[in-house]
Order: sequence, then structure tokens, then C-alpha cells
Amino acid sequence: PPGRKVLIVYAHQEPKSLNGSLKTVAVEELSKQGCSVTVSDLYAMQFEPRATRNDIVGCLHNSEAFNYGVESWEAYKRGGLSNDLIEEQKKVQEADLLIFQFPLYWFSMPAIMKGWMDRVLVQGFAYDFPNCYDSGLLKNKLALFSFTTGGSEDMYAKGSISGDIRYLLWPMQHGIMHFCGVKVLAPHICFAPEYVSEEKRKEMLIAWAQRLKTLWKEEPINCSPEWYFK
Repeated sequence: PPGRKVLIVYAHQEPKSLNGSLKTVAVEELSKQGCSVTVSDLYAMQFEPRATRNDIVGCLHNSEAFNYGVESWEAYKRGGLSNDLIEEQKKVQEADLLIFQFPLYWFSMPAIMKGWMDRVLVQGFAYDFPNCYDSGLLKNKLALFSFTTGGSEDMYAKGSISGDIRYLLWPMQHGIMHFCGVKVLAPHICFAPEYVSEEKRKEMLIAWAQRLKTLWKEEPINCSPEWYFK
């Protein structure tokens, strides 16, 4: 619907890749609906994945021993985080929907995207004890993980060599997004695009565009272990 804001956090080195095309399709389709779409293209931005002392501007809360969790929390409260983090947090704050677009690396997201999670979702901004899971600070937002795999769909079936693809989503969808209060839409998975025909890849893009047309009508998944492990 017009006026909704979307942030696409995108991690792929090559714009001509299927991930690049999926990102472009999302930008075009959502813009057509009147949404305002922002893209954080992590490789193009040379986004820093490492959580270091550089993320804190000015004096440390405790200069004796460096504790990243404590220091970033204190820095957030006094507006002392580095600019790149403040920028990303602003984008997250404004977004109604977060789309994460990436190739699956080693059953997880690429390091640059994991680094985005590590550095941007600071205590005080994304969660605060006891405000986590259903009371996480980013409630009223939606997230969707859209990714490509190297392995085929039958490799990621229950009872298959890699196990159910949903097992891999537990740390990302539940441990990060749901922890911060974000509701999660069903993932969008393009299996083994490297091993299919050009025709099939086109179909993958069309299917994504189709899904995006009715995305706002979708119900989030049931945020419980059953969805992942039943």
C-alpha cells in the first residue's frame, strides 16, 4: 500500500547475479505499489562487518576492559555510535518491512550481512531486557528472508542430507528478528539457481514479483519452535 516503507538489506557482489535481479524486482514491484524503498547494498557500501571499538565515538563507559555489548548500548543511549550505524538504524526505524536478500553461505548469511546484524541491532535500539521476543523494541515491523541456495530443494528436505531448510532459518528468523520483536513472513527461497536453465531463472523472478503483489496481505509465520522443528 502507498506510503509503506521498505528497507532491502542486500548482500551480493555482482549486480547481474540472480540475487541482484531479485533485489531489483523487489525495488520495482514495491515502488509500483507506492511504497518507498531504500536499499542498503552492503558490498557496494563496503559495510564494515566487524564489531570494534571504532563503533563507539568518544570516551568508553569502561576504559579498563572493552565489552562491545555494554559499550554499544551506552553509546546508543547517548547518541555516540559511529555514523554508519546511526544511518542504518534510521533506515530500520523508518521501515515497515525489512527484506534481506542474499546467497546462503555455509547454512547461514554472508559475513557482511551477519556483521550488519551484529552492529546495527544494538541493545537499547532493537531489544532491551526484558523487552525481547514478542516485546522486542522493533515490534510492528515485518521481515522477510529472500535467498538463493547452492543445493537443490530435495537436498533441503526433512530426512535429506542437509536437513529441512527451516532448521537453518531458526537462528536468523527466530534468534535475530523475532528476538527484536519483528514479525516474520514466510521465507522466499530460490533453490540452486546456478544449476537450472535461464528459463527457470526467469520463472524464479516472475514468481517473486507475483508474491510481492500480495505481500501485504500475508500473515506472519507462527513464531514458535513448531514452525521450524515440527
